[in-house]
Amino acid sequence: MKKVLTPFILFSLLLVFTNCKNTNNNTDVSKENPSVQITDEALLDSVQRRTFNYFWDGAEPTSGMARERYHIDGEYPLDDANVVTSGGSGFGIMAIIAGIDRGYVTREEGVARMDKIVSFLEKADSFHGVYPHWWYGETGKVRGFSDKDNGGDLVETSFLMQGLLAAHQYYVNGTDTEKAVAARIDKLWRAVDWNWHRNGKNVLYWHWSPEHSWEMNFAIHGFNECLITYILAAASPTHGVPAEVYHEGWAENGAIVEPHTIEGITLNLRYQGTEAGPLFWAHYSFLGLNPTDLKDKYSPNYFEEMKNYTLVNRAYCIRNPKGFKGYGENAWGLTASYSTVGYAAHEPAERGDHGVITPTAALSSIVYTPEESMKVMRNLYSMGDKMWGKYGFYDAYSETDNWYPQRYLAIDQGPISVMIENYRSQLLWKLFMSHPDVQNGLKKLNFGSPSLK
Repeated sequence: MKKVLTPFILFSLLLVFTNCKNTNNNTDVSKENPSVQITDEALLDSVQRRTFNYFWDGAEPTSGMARERYHIDGEYPLDDANVVTSGGSGFGIMAIIAGIDRGYVTREEGVARMDKIVSFLEKADSFHGVYPHWWYGETGKVRGFSDKDNGGDLVETSFLMQGLLAAHQYYVNGTDTEKAVAARIDKLWRAVDWNWHRNGKNVLYWHWSPEHSWEMNFAIHGFNECLITYILAAASPTHGVPAEVYHEGWAENGAIVEPHTIEGITLNLRYQGTEAGPLFWAHYSFLGLNPTDLKDKYSPNYFEEMKNYTLVNRAYCIRNPKGFKGYGENAWGLTASYSTVGYAAHEPAERGDHGVITPTAALSSIVYTPEESMKVMRNLYSMGDKMWGKYGFYDAYSETDNWYPQRYLAIDQGPISVMIENYRSQLLWKLFMSHPDVQNGLKKLNFGSPSLK
């Protein structure tokens, strides 16, 4: 058992300490017994710090990149435990920036890590400047995601670039070392050939392979997690796509607008293949892209749309039509994660609900539903070692099946840390939205936002 402080004086001192913002040391209040009441701010900092450490202490050592997964139980489904991920590393870059800013590591340590990551990306396999989903971290050689998915992955590349552009803004006016890293990031950004992934049409395609060309044939239509892909494609100063690609491809000439009501809550957009999908659709594009009062011709307010989308997910879990154990106001959140049926994109529909709650779902929604998400965070924290490990909350659990695997996924851990920071300071939103190319891309697509100058 973890220690419990029983003397009144020591307990009082602990509470005073946890109310203080920690910026210059590595004290983790979460090392105390979860039964000890701590402030929201202290709990947020503990969760953010531990998820940051997934990308810091837990990074693949040669590349500095984020491991695709990390299993405390030691069982890996991949043929190499050091497989690294492009999209998850983009999330991790943002988590590291926030960690530097909060003093979890020094600024010098942070830029050294960013230098290592950029050095890896400069030499790693890419295809028309587009990165694959996975590499082997020791060599930078592509590790196929599937038989035909062994080349460029435009969506994962957009998640990586979202993080790199935020890092660029963090460093562009810094020391000479930091400015040099920012300049190298700019070269990586300019090398991505977004236009190539049109395959000659007014739509973006997810995959291209040197062996299989366009055989995956996966045109990206909305709404799902890929809004950021289209915005960055429009924003590129070197290989950008015309606005028509967004309007005809992503929005399908307006067919993306489909007002409907689910769980008594109104949604304005059409969600691909479902009335409301997994919650990561409300997270991945908005780690850097600030949804606050963001609008275009298809949505009058992306923040309100994503908030309602989150509330639908929560309301479904509270209604709990399949009667799973443990669902409720303190335990909700369906999204893609490990599952009792393998890996699954859990969603608020009976066919997509397997009784599995995934912490990143509610925790990464804290920008939309702060009070509701904090209840889930406190409930998870109260579960102690069953859910709380060295890199934060484990990926998923099921009370119904008494299933508590001690495993982590980069794409689930990253949004927790990033969205907690955006909730606390809006740091990553401010950085990404300040990039001149991002500003130009949003204007090109006729977006409105208070962040546009």
